[in-house]
Amino acid sequence: MKLTLVGCGLLGGSLAAAWRRAGRVSTVVGYDRDPAQAAQAVARGIADASAATLGEAVHGAGVVVLATPVGAFQSLCAQLAPLVGSGTIITDVGSTKAGVIHEARAALGGGFARFVPAHPIAGGALPGIDNASADLFAERWVIITPQADTDAAALQWVEDSWRASGATVERMEAAEHDRIFAAVSHLPHLLAFALVDLIAAQPDGARKLQFAGAGFRDFTRIAASDAVMWRDIALANAPALGAELAAFRGQLDRLQAAVDGADGSALRYLFERASRVRREQRFGATLQDTYDD
Repeated sequence: MKLTLVGCGLLGGSLAAAWRRAGRVSTVVGYDRDPAQAAQAVARGIADASAATLGEAVHGAGVVVLATPVGAFQSLCAQLAPLVGSGTIITDVGSTKAGVIHEARAALGGGFARFVPAHPIAGGALPGIDNASADLFAERWVIITPQADTDAAALQWVEDSWRASGATVERMEAAEHDRIFAAVSHLPHLLAFALVDLIAAQPDGARKLQFAGAGFRDFTRIAASDAVMWRDIALANAPALGAELAAFRGQLDRLQAAVDGADGSALRYLFERASRVRREQRFGATLQDTYDD
């Protein structure tokens, strides 16, 4: 099985390494809009070769993995439609699903049945192919959002490949996926970006950041994530994310009223309830830090 990796970054590189180690693929060809990234995938031994064009990359591929920002998916699927064979599986690692599915269906036509939408809930503190690891998906969730017309054999192959990588696979409706991850992933990223930007833009922002401790670092670590990727995610999941932003704005209003009104009881009630949930809830597949894409 030849795997074509479109987008040679942390997630895509880790997937290629994990699937090869598990024996799911034997050959990997890397393609990236930045040829240096594809060349680095070869240098690291993650890919066997790099390709200068998408057509060259996907020639003879059994599976094509889209591992770029989701904003590029529509164009990529349109380019892939006349290039891939009738039996080629296409899958992705995108953080939004409903929009991706809609765009893939329109662009791939009859080939859409072989498209298996997927989202691994994994990542790392540092992006890029240099930080890719075959162990990245061990004990992590991978969400699959198949459609009624998804080819059963293609779906089974992708799910088996993720399980062979050590992941736990969960099937989910695309709308539910986008609603859940708007709350537990996309909103936290927006808040981290916004808080760092807010403080940094203040006249004494540098002075404040000089004394930021572990709490601030823990809360804002995801603000170091790729800006283009998260712009695309925010726009692709705008309806669900907009609803979560509105709900959070209401929560901020309640906090503002409690602080302004010196309402210690209201603050303590909210803090204790949140603290109890955070202590007792087993988040995700593990309690390890994760930066999902």
